[in-house]
Amino acid sequence: MVLNYIWISFFLVAILVAAVRTVGGDLSVLPNVMDGAMGAARTGFEISIGLTGVLALWMGIMKIGEQGGVVGVLSRWLAPLFRRLFPDVPEGHAATGHIFMNLSANLLGLDNAATPLGLRAMDELQRLNTGRKDTATNAMIMFLVLNTSGLTLVPVAILAYRAQMGAAQPTDVFVPILLATMASTVVGVAITAAVQRTRLLCWPVMGALAVVCTVVAAVAVGFACGREAMGQWSAVVANGLLLVLIAGFIVAGVRHRVNVYDAFVEGAKDGFATAVRIIPFLVAMLVAVAVLRASGALGMATDGIASAVRAVGMDAAWVEALPTALMKPLSGSGARGMMVEAMTTHGADSFVGRLCCIMQGATDTTFYVLAVYFGSVGVRHTRHAVACGLAADLAGLVAAVAVAYMFFA
Repeated sequence: MVLNYIWISFFLVAILVAAVRTVGGDLSVLPNVMDGAMGAARTGFEISIGLTGVLALWMGIMKIGEQGGVVGVLSRWLAPLFRRLFPDVPEGHAATGHIFMNLSANLLGLDNAATPLGLRAMDELQRLNTGRKDTATNAMIMFLVLNTSGLTLVPVAILAYRAQMGAAQPTDVFVPILLATMASTVVGVAITAAVQRTRLLCWPVMGALAVVCTVVAAVAVGFACGREAMGQWSAVVANGLLLVLIAGFIVAGVRHRVNVYDAFVEGAKDGFATAVRIIPFLVAMLVAVAVLRASGALGMATDGIASAVRAVGMDAAWVEALPTALMKPLSGSGARGMMVEAMTTHGADSFVGRLCCIMQGATDTTFYVLAVYFGSVGVRHTRHAVACGLAADLAGLVAAVAVAYMFFA
């Protein structure tokens, strides 16, 4: 519903601004608006079709990992940590398994598998709700924040979009996305735990925090060697990790006697279906943003914000990525459209293009996740879920800007 109003407002604002400019004597604005709309529709279709190969590759690899038991292995590794984060969930309860499986699937970017697992987990958490059934419990809220913080090890879709948009090195945003999404998750969990008075001073939580600190320290050491060396190091690490993951998934599939080739083909079919399914969503948002930009309305807004930012002595290069940041908590497809539009306008390897990709991977769509998961069990009173989810979003987006300047400014 929110996205509906946003989409309508884009067109209404664009038409109003275009009309005012036309009355003022600018007779080129209306043709530019229509040309922009037609061009954006064509671009959206071409991008979606071009994604087919890359999505088929990665979703095929992910299917091998899924059938090879990688999700189950991650669940066992994460068990000690999540027992501390969900103290109200009895050990061995069915909810525990679904939570582990959902978050493990999210870590691997298995969106199709993560959502049904998340709905089942929420249903089990509702069974543990001994209070009012229309009010979210602490465990539900922690689970939602972990989902909305968007922690993902392999941002498959973003890498695929960058490859399709002609990025020289599509994986160069891998490490920055990992840093930004780590910041989102750590802040989201910390704030939620503080509100719920959950004790986090225990070895599983400290161990997870140590892993985050190690990654950050490695990045800091890399920058101490110089920005150029850091760029080369980041590319090597990103591609190395992806190759290790591919090899690990294949080995896991062989160990579990999975027909690896058939599993890959099955997953690749899902990649083709996904590429086709996103066409209407991508075209809808690209056309709306293109109309807004061609009318001059988007430029007026960003120029105004950029002037205010420069007035306080800050660099304003990040302002062009602000539409993606504002859309992200509301709609994944909307933010994806903003990201693609930014790469189309500024270039996939521009600062703005890369920043939008990092923002897209830093967090998940908070309001969509809350609506789907809470709606599935009839929860209407979300308590502090929205505030904690948005706090995680803000941390992720701020971190995205910071790491973008570190790597690409």
